[in-house]
Amino acid sequence: MNHSYEPAARQAWQWLETAARFSETRDPDREGITRRCATPEHRATLDALSGWMRDLGMAVRLDNGANLIGRHASANPGARTLLLGSHQDTVPHGGKYDGILGVILPLALIKYLKDNAIALPFHIDVVAFSDEEGTRFSSTLLGSKVLAGTFDDAMLEATDDTGVTLREALEAFGCRPERIAEDRYAPEEVLAFLEVHIEQGPQLELEDLPVGVVSAITGIERHRLTIQGLAGHAGTVPMHVRQDALVGAAEVIRQVDTLCRETDDLVGVVGKIENAPNGVNVIPQTTTLSIELRSPRDEIRRKARDTLLERIDSALTASRLGIDHALTYEQSAVQCSAWLSEELQGAVRDSGLPPRVLFSGAGHDGLAMRSLCDIGMLFLRCEGGVSHHPGEAIEPEDLTAAVEVLVRVCRRLAQRHDAA
Repeated sequence: MNHSYEPAARQAWQWLETAARFSETRDPDREGITRRCATPEHRATLDALSGWMRDLGMAVRLDNGANLIGRHASANPGARTLLLGSHQDTVPHGGKYDGILGVILPLALIKYLKDNAIALPFHIDVVAFSDEEGTRFSSTLLGSKVLAGTFDDAMLEATDDTGVTLREALEAFGCRPERIAEDRYAPEEVLAFLEVHIEQGPQLELEDLPVGVVSAITGIERHRLTIQGLAGHAGTVPMHVRQDALVGAAEVIRQVDTLCRETDDLVGVVGKIENAPNGVNVIPQTTTLSIELRSPRDEIRRKARDTLLERIDSALTASRLGIDHALTYEQSAVQCSAWLSEELQGAVRDSGLPPRVLFSGAGHDGLAMRSLCDIGMLFLRCEGGVSHHPGEAIEPEDLTAAVEVLVRVCRRLAQRHDAA
C-alpha cells in the first residue's frame, strides 16, 4: 500500500470521530447515533462538513431539499460533474459509519488531490444527502430524489411524530421546498454517481479484503400474510382437529427459510408476527406476519415469490387454514453501471488488491440516483458485518485502501475523458 494516502485517511478518521458527536444520544459509543433530517443534529453536521469543505477550497451550497453540496471545481467551467456522496442521517441508535462514511471519504479524496496538486478534467461534487433512512418522516431517499428530479411534492405533507410536516421542517432549516424542482441535476452535466459505503455484511471480512465493488443494489418486496384458524381451549381441543394459526405461521417461516437457502442470490425473512387472541391457554385464531424477499435480480425474486406463495397455499390449505395475502411493497433492483464497475475493479487491482465483486442487500441513495445517471458503489469492510447498531466498526487501515481506490478510479476516469 502506498503510504502517501495515509494522511488523507487519518484526516478522514478524525472527521468521522467528530461527526459522531452530532447525535441526539448522549454517549454515541454506547447508545449509538440518532441523527434525523432537518434537526439541530443535522445542522451541526452540515456546519462541520461545510467548514471542512471550505478548508479544502470547495464551493459549498445547501439546496432546497437540505442536501449539502461541496464542489471541487475543474479548470474547465463547462466540464461534466462526478457526483460522490451518501447520507448523513441515521437510523435510531445507529452506528458511526453508515452513510456518513460516504461523505467523509470523498472529502479525503479531495484532500489528497489538493495536497498532491492533481488536476482532473471534471468537477467533483461531494453530497451529504439529507434523508436516506426516512427515520423522521418515512421519506426514504428524500435527498437523492431531489437531485435526480424524481421527488414527489406530496411528500412535503408527511408529518413526524409531533405533527410537523416535512415542508415546515425544511422551511425552518432554511430551505425553500417550493423550489425543490430547480435543484435537480441535468443528465448531460453529470458524468456518474459514485457512493462509498460500509458493506453492512460479513463477506469482505470473511475474505480478509478491505474493499469490494458492488454489482447491484437489491430489489425488495414485502408481503402481509394473515392466517385464519379457529380459537379453542388449549386443554380440551384434540390435537388432530385443531386449526392453529400460529402453527400455520411456523410452516410459513419454514417455507421462507427453506426457499431462500436453496435459491442463489435470494435472501428473505419473516420479521414481524402478530398473534391473536394471544392467550397462554388459547389456540391461536389469527396470525399476521410479514414476509420480505430481496435479490439483485428481479427475475429471481419474482420467481421465488410465485414458488413461495404456491407452497404456502398448499401447506395451509392442507391444514384447513385460511389465508389473506397482500403485496405491500415492491422495489426493483438497480444494476450498477458495467463500465463504472469495471473502472472500480481496475482501480482496486491497481492498488494491489483482488477485485471482489458483490451485491448490496441493502438499499442506498444510488436507487434514486440511477434515474439521473450511471452509478457505481465501493464497499468498505465492516467488522462482523454489524450495521444499524452502536457496534458498527471499521479499521483505520481500510480507509487508506479506500482513499487509494478513489484516487485511482479518478485517474482512470480522467484517462477515459482524455481518450474520448
